Amino acid sequence: MRVLLASALAMGGLAACQPAEQEAPRVRLSVPAAPAITRPAEAEEEVVELSQAAQDKIMAIREVLARNSLTRLVRLANAEPAFVSNFAGESHRVQWDLLRRTGFDPLARLQDLLDGPYGTRQVGEETWYIWPDLAALDPELLRPERLSFRDRARLRELVGDEGLSKIAEGQGYPGVRTAIAEDGRWLYFVHESEDETQEPE
Repeated sequence: MRVLLASALAMGGLAACQPAEQEAPRVRLSVPAAPAITRPAEAEEEVVELSQAAQDKIMAIREVLARNSLTRLVRLANAEPAFVSNFAGESHRVQWDLLRRTGFDPLARLQDLLDGPYGTRQVGEETWYIWPDLAALDPELLRPERLSFRDRARLRELVGDEGLSKIAEGQGYPGVRTAIAEDGRWLYFVHESEDETQEPE
């Protein structure tokens, strides 16, 4: 800016020393805007606001997390008729106890998810709010080459190299994720994909 300003002042000084008829014509160049190469293809910039029922459910979950009580979290999940915590048929309590023994803290991970950005999916006639936002993308749009540089880094941090390999094979988001329907139903909180629990043939 200082260079441009100095140049403009210098040109003004030269013009003042010359006769008016010798003043060089001014030319304005029109330069097209640079393409937003860091934006994902077909990205939706508009964020759908959470429904009131979904906000109420989040508040109920956060109250449980504030008490750091796995028992209360299990009770909240059991109150949801179709809630999914795993694809192996284990009870929510058994599943989360097993995960705790491996160093995975369900309460802390759920808190991290809800503190982060969410995405949406239209399922039938209703909207699902999904955390993290990347988990809401279709497999094709989840491929690293379709993401911004920032989201690529986030994806690697969330799912690791093994998860990236699964995505490259066409699988959906393979990391920890949770979802709430617009009517306030807590749908799932899982850390695996369904095919990971199937016995090899």
